[in-house]
This record gives sequence, C-alpha cells and structure tokens, in this order.
Amino acid sequence: MVEPLPSSVLRSPLASELPPQFDVIIVGAGAAGLYTALCLPDHLQIGLLTKDTLSLSASDWAQGGIAAVTDPEDSPALHLADTLQAGAGLCDYEAVKFLVEQAPECIQALVGMGVAFDRHDGTLALTLEAAHSRRRVLHAADTTGREVVSTLTAQVLRRKNICVLSEALTLDLWMDEVTDHCQGICLLYQGQVLWLRAEAVILATGGGGQVFAQTTNPELSTGDGVAIAHRAGAILRDLEFVQFHPTALTKPGAPRFLISEAVRGEGAHLVDDHGRRFAFDYHPAGELAPRDVVSRAIFSYLQTTHADPASAHVWLDLRPIAPETIQHRFPNIIQVCQRWGIDVFREPIPVAPAAHYWMGGIATNLGNQTSIPGVYAVGETASTGVHGANRLASNSLLECLVFGAQFAHLEVNGRWRSEASEQVVETLEGGSTEELLEHSNRKTSTLAPLTPLQPISKLPSTLADSDKLKMLRQELPRLVWQSAGICRDGTTMAAAIAQVEYWQEEFANLAVSRALLHRQPGKVVALEAIAADAELRVWAETRNLLDVAWLILKSAHFRTESRGGHYRVDYPDVAEAWAVHTIAQQHHKGAFSNTCWSKAPLL
Repeated sequence: MVEPLPSSVLRSPLASELPPQFDVIIVGAGAAGLYTALCLPDHLQIGLLTKDTLSLSASDWAQGGIAAVTDPEDSPALHLADTLQAGAGLCDYEAVKFLVEQAPECIQALVGMGVAFDRHDGTLALTLEAAHSRRRVLHAADTTGREVVSTLTAQVLRRKNICVLSEALTLDLWMDEVTDHCQGICLLYQGQVLWLRAEAVILATGGGGQVFAQTTNPELSTGDGVAIAHRAGAILRDLEFVQFHPTALTKPGAPRFLISEAVRGEGAHLVDDHGRRFAFDYHPAGELAPRDVVSRAIFSYLQTTHADPASAHVWLDLRPIAPETIQHRFPNIIQVCQRWGIDVFREPIPVAPAAHYWMGGIATNLGNQTSIPGVYAVGETASTGVHGANRLASNSLLECLVFGAQFAHLEVNGRWRSEASEQVVETLEGGSTEELLEHSNRKTSTLAPLTPLQPISKLPSTLADSDKLKMLRQELPRLVWQSAGICRDGTTMAAAIAQVEYWQEEFANLAVSRALLHRQPGKVVALEAIAADAELRVWAETRNLLDVAWLILKSAHFRTESRGGHYRVDYPDVAEAWAVHTIAQQHHKGAFSNTCWSKAPLL
C-alpha cells in the first residue's frame, strides 16, 4: 500500500482561493470519484469535492473484494452469466458484457498503482462469494475497500491538476434556465453558499442507505446525487431496487457493521438459536443463495419465531472455517467483534439484515452520460444497467473502476471519443439517453458568461428549526424501513408516501428552507458563523433524504411484482410484464407532483 501523505498535504483551499471555474467538478470522493479523477485527462483542472474527508466513504467500508476474471479456469462469459443470473432479468446485456470484459485491465491498473491484494504462492488470491460460480473475488484481507481507497487517495493528492475540497457539501446543480445545460454547482463551503462553474459535473456521491433505519452505510450516505439530479430533471431508473445485506452485526449499542458474505463463501454457517442451518428451508443453496434470498429467509424466519422480529437476530458461525483462515482473511471482523465482546473463534456472531446497496440511480449510458447535458454519474449513484434487480457480490467496486476509467475519453466540450457511448440506455417514452442528449445539445453547448456575484447576504439561523430537523432524521428512516424495507405492500407504502409528502411541506416551511430553496443563482450567502456549516449540512441532507424516501416509495409502489431486491407481499411473484426498467423524471423543477413514472425496455 502507498504510504499516507502528511496532513499538511490534505489542506483544502480557502473559499477566497477557489477559482471561479473548473474544467470538471467531481462530487464525491469514494472509489468512483477518486478513480475517475485519476483517469480524467491530466490537462484538465479538476475540483474533487467530499462532504467529509477523503477517508470517509462506503467504499472505504467495503470488505468483500472486487470481482474480476484473473484465473485461467474462469472466463468473462461465466462472470457475465453469474451477473445476469443475480440481476433477476433486469440487467442490460451490453453493459454487463462491457463490465466483465474491462475488469482484468482495471485490476492490473490497481496493482500498478500499488494496491496490495492478497496473494497465494505469488499469484492473486481469489475467494468465492455468494452467487459466483467460480473463485474470482480479489481481496486485501477483509479491508479491500480501505486498501483501494487509501491507495487512490495518495495518488490523487499527488496530482497537481486535482484540487480537493474537503467538507464541501453540494446543494444543487447550477442549471442554465434557457438551455437546460448544467453549468456548475451550488455548494456549502467554509461558511458560505457558493457557486462554481464547470463544463462537466460528475456525480459520484455513493448510495442512500441512511434513508433506512437499519443500514451498513456510513452516515454520509444520504442519496445526495440522486436527489440533486432529480431536482434538476434527470432521468432516474429502478429506484425500488435496494439490496439488503443479510448479515450485519446486531448487538445493542453497536453499529450495523457488515459481516462480509466472503465469510459465508469461506464456509461459515447461518444458524438459528438451536444451531440449525435454517436457510436451506428457503433455498437449496442455503447461506450461499443470492443476498435478497438470504435476507428474506432471515426476515421470514424471525417473523415466525420471535415476538419482536425487529430487534431479533440469527447467528453466523465462523467455527467451521479453519482458525488460520479466519486470522488471515478476516482480521477486521475479528477486531470489531472483539470490541463488542464477541470471540468469533468460540461463539457465533449475532446478525440480521440491513440496507446495504442501491441498485437504482441516475440513468447513464456506457460513457456515464446522464440525460442532462454536462452531467455525468458514476458508482452507486448511477444506474448503468449492470446490476439489474439484484447486484452480484463484489461487482460494485468493479463498476466504480470500469466506468470511472471511461472518463479518460472525456472532452470538456461534452463530446466523447469512446465507442462505448454509442451503447445507450433506453429511457423515458421509448427514447434513449443519447437521443435526449442530442436534443438538448442542439439548443446550445456554450455556457453563458459568469455574472458578477451579488453582495453577500445573511442566512437565517437554523437553531429554531433544529428540533424539527432532528425529528425528521429520526422518524423518516424508521418509516422507510417499515414500509419499503425487505418486505413491502401497497397499502403500507401509500400511507408512507402521504406521510413523506406532509413532511416535505413542513420542511419547505422552515425558515432556512424559505431562505435557501428560492436562492438566486450566482448569489453568495454567508452564514452567521462557521459552526452553522454543520447545521446547514443537517438541513441539506434531510432535504435529500426526504426526496429519496419519496422516490423509493413511489417507485416500489409503481412496480406491482416481486423481483430481486424488491419484494411485495401483495404481489409475491415475478411478472413477465415487469421485465422492464422503471423510469422516473421530474418535468417541472420544484414540483414533485410533476414527476412521472413509466416503463422502458431492457437493452
């Protein structure tokens, strides 16, 4: 692993030092954002924004590994078949083919950068994970994400053309009202609401797990990219599909620490209070069935055997695995469990499902283009078509790399040299992303000149609104977990939608909301104190979570079947008529009632 740089290198520029424009702004600094920054042409001036520090992202938490064909006994065709099978009929074939064929090259790029994957007799060590037909998952013990992110971070900080802005929270895209072309972003940074121009904005904000009460995601995973893109009118896709990880640590006071399914791949057993491997009651593959199957198996078992299934758990027993394998492969899991009084060599781990990964997102083509000219998306916030209704284990970090690498072909005028951009996703009303882009670009691809900034104004204090925001942050995830969690039904979701809409109205009437929701583009707003940054971040994330909750609920209510990560007790079967993508798009900014849902065919 590359040695970390001294803290002096991590200093973000002062707000007064920022240039008025970057060639490219990347919002998010997990694996997708970091790798994208490194792959962009080095003559471009890049602004890389993270709302925390470079070390905090869901990628940094990833334990399982990265799936890629590196074994002569394996093949891209087998990886493709496994991905399609896990995707439950909703993967786009060309996107998956592109992913698996590009995978080995991306792995070699990481090795060249210094990522220290585990090795066995000098060759890359591979493990088996759920729903893979071969051992093809590369890992660095059980902290693969941390190894990848730390290596990429060190590389980014050495690039003179990349300016890192830490603790910078993007509020919205900055749209040209005439052309509907994105011309930059509005952000909260160092006590001011600022506006930065860019010819390309890349959303790499990760997932939205914090909209659920039980999640393995870090606190920063509030669905920012999807919410921001939706408010600007981008086409969204398959938002109802959320993957619930079957085995998160479940102990009072402990975080929902993910116990990687690589543990089950190495031979751990999922058992009940009596030591019985109950998962075989629900699927012939038992604990190695796809994640959604295992999650529902645990949920169903707890529903029938415990008076309070919400707080109940089953057990993950690592003792069938050789102790030396546990020591070598899962040191971080050992350490975390020890911290909470669990000796994995002597006793099983209490586990239950938690929201883990969002398959849906902002619709993109193979060149990462969204339906908004000048806006791109990559990583978990994007819907590339590779995951379908259920992500195959360890394909998520791979997706960050393969699609991040495509930015090597980006030109700041928005045109692409890569042939990959010719393969596009089908979108609203039978059209395609590419067709929508061409239509929008015909209006104009030239940004309007930067207008002089108006005098700084003061923002109303958010202190008076803090109780309401605190209530929303507590109650909203509970509502979504109960209504759009592992098992869903139409009546419960309809009631939840109405509640979220009521909360959205309350939120819009807050004093700070009235001041910021109708802000004038280009106008700088100064906060009363730097400490207000934290308060405004709570406000902005709550806004995004309300939007994301509404979008997930509406999409789940729209799809009247069960498939992959979307299970409805009132429509428990797969329906052939629903072998399509669900599309959502807001046609009038600020009016959620003008968001329309429709179906789009697979590619």
